[in-house]
Amino acid sequence: MISSSSTVQLSHVFSAQLPRVSVIIPTYGREQILCETLTSLLAQDYPDYEVLVVDQTQQHQPETQAYLEQQVAEQTIRLFQVSWASLPGARNYAVRRATGDLLLFLDDDVALPAGFLAAHASNYLDHPEIGAVAGRVYDRMKLADAEPNLAIDYLPPEAMDPGIAWYHIDLVHTQKPQQVITARGCNMSFRRELFVQHGLWFDERFRGSAVREESDFCLRIRRTGLQIWYDPTAHLVHFGEETGGCHDISTRSFQYQITFYHNHFLMGLKNLTPYQCFRLFTKLFDCHVLGHPPCYKSKSPLRVLSRGIFYCVGFIAAVQTLLQSNWENGQVYTKADQAQPDSSKISQ
Repeated sequence: MISSSSTVQLSHVFSAQLPRVSVIIPTYGREQILCETLTSLLAQDYPDYEVLVVDQTQQHQPETQAYLEQQVAEQTIRLFQVSWASLPGARNYAVRRATGDLLLFLDDDVALPAGFLAAHASNYLDHPEIGAVAGRVYDRMKLADAEPNLAIDYLPPEAMDPGIAWYHIDLVHTQKPQQVITARGCNMSFRRELFVQHGLWFDERFRGSAVREESDFCLRIRRTGLQIWYDPTAHLVHFGEETGGCHDISTRSFQYQITFYHNHFLMGLKNLTPYQCFRLFTKLFDCHVLGHPPCYKSKSPLRVLSRGIFYCVGFIAAVQTLLQSNWENGQVYTKADQAQPDSSKISQ
C-alpha cells in the first residue's frame, strides 16, 4: 500500500513526469454508495487528475442529486447524464471526453486508500511496454467465500492461457506484481494511446451487466504488443452492491442469465482460436451449468436443466450478434453520440 507520505514523495520526484489521470465512473441506480465513492476519490492526494461521472440513472434521490450538483458547482467532477444504460457505452462516452494521459476506470461502489492514483500512475513511468494496469480488488463477496488466510504470490501458468485463464486468475488474493491477461473492470487503467493510436474501444455489443466486456478489451490489447501489469499496491475495496452499478437488469432475471452466457460466448468467439473456444465453453458448461468447482452451484436437476437452457440460448444469441456484425458493428451508443450534439452533457 502506498501511504500519503509516499504519494507526496512521488509527486515531488516525478512532478514533471506524472501523467494526467482521467478517472471514469459509469453509474446506474446508485445513491449513497456513489456519494461515498466520490468522496473517497476526491480525497486523493495526486497533482493532476479529473473525475468524469457518466450517470445512467434517470432520477436520483434528492440527497444524491444535491451532492452531485454541489460537486459540479465546486468543479471537482464532470457530470454527464445519458438516457440509456450500457456499461461499455458509458466507458466509451467518457473516453471521448477525457483529457488525461491515463484513463482509470472505477465502479461506483468502491473505497480507495491514500495513494491509490499514484500507485496506478507510477507503473507507467519509464515502462513504455506497459499499456494497462490491473489493480488488486478486495472484493467483499469473494473474500467472504474464500478460505481464510488464502494468499497467492504468483498466479499459475494457466492464468495466462486465454482458454481457461478465467478460472485461474485471482486478483483478490494475489500479492506479487506480475504480468496478467486481464484486469477487473472496477479497478483498471489504460494508456490513452490504446484508444487513440490503436483504435481499441469497448465493445457495446456486450449486454446487461456487461460481464466479460473488460476481458474482451484486454484480450485485444495483445495485438498491440503492450502488456497488462498487475500491481497489488493499486488496491481498493469493492463492495459489490446487488443492484445498480452496471446492472441495468435484475441479476435474478431470465434476461440476466441469458446475457451472462451471451457475453462469455461473444468474448470467446471474437478473440480465441477454435481449440481455445472449445476449452472455454466446456469449462463454462462444467462450472456454471453443472455447478462443479469453482462455481459450487446447486446440482438440483431442475436447476441444471434451466442453466443448460440459458447456456444454449446464450450461445445462439452470441452467434446472432456476430452474424449481425457483418453489416453493423454494434457500437450503437457511440454512433448516436457522434451523430448529434452533446445535448446530454450536464457539466464539464
